[in-house]
Amino acid sequence: MSAALNGHGLNGHGPNGHGLNGHGPNGHGPNGHGLNGDGLNGHAARLRWHAVCPLDRLQPGRGVAALLEGRQIALFRVGGSGDDEAADRPSGAGVVHAIENIDPISGAAVLSRGIVGDRQGTPVVASPIYKQAFSLETGQCLDDPDRRVEVFSVRIVDGWVRVGLS
Repeated sequence: MSAALNGHGLNGHGPNGHGLNGHGPNGHGPNGHGLNGDGLNGHAARLRWHAVCPLDRLQPGRGVAALLEGRQIALFRVGGSGDDEAADRPSGAGVVHAIENIDPISGAAVLSRGIVGDRQGTPVVASPIYKQAFSLETGQCLDDPDRRVEVFSVRIVDGWVRVGLS
């Protein structure tokens, strides 16, 4: 099977998706799989995929909010068009990230309006309220290790951004 079908890579969770945002700090480890991939008993998380918008409607470097199943999700397009993606990643992997829109420090639904950038190569969004930076890959607050936001699986299918909820 192709890597896209098995969901490997940044934000590339498929039916058999592995790891929280694929390979990385919270993705594949020496002997295990991450939070949104293979679970405690080695079973893949069952995600419900939602078509959110066409990829070309998202502006690079900007965030937008979406309401999915009553949950506020912040989407960020941080890469290029997706044409320069590595062959071993699904289309759109690393281009669009989805995180919880609620800032855990202020409690406000504002992360989609935050400042997008990077910190030492990690794509981040800074909350517009108190300016804490959250990794778009892991959800970890880089300024307060006790805080994090949920990260959601993203894939691009036929030019549409799809977000997976468990």
